[in-house]
Amino acid sequence: MKRLAILTAMILIMVTLGCASYYKITDPATGKDYYTQEVEREGGSVTFQDVNSRATVTLPTSEVMEISKDQFEANKGK
Repeated sequence: MKRLAILTAMILIMVTLGCASYYKITDPATGKDYYTQEVEREGGSVTFQDVNSRATVTLPTSEVMEISKDQFEANKGK
């Protein structure tokens, strides 16, 4: 029984790690790009935490694009 619990926990961890999402969000008013792993949509606006500035950002209009982990890592820290 203990082995089954350990196996289940390992599978859940692998699934969680494999489901990470990465986003590039562009503010069309300024052309500025932001990078994040979570986006909340509220009405027509989006709210997220920018990985570079660590600031919580809310944009009334935006372009949200899902990107690869490699693209995210390449732009992280810029």
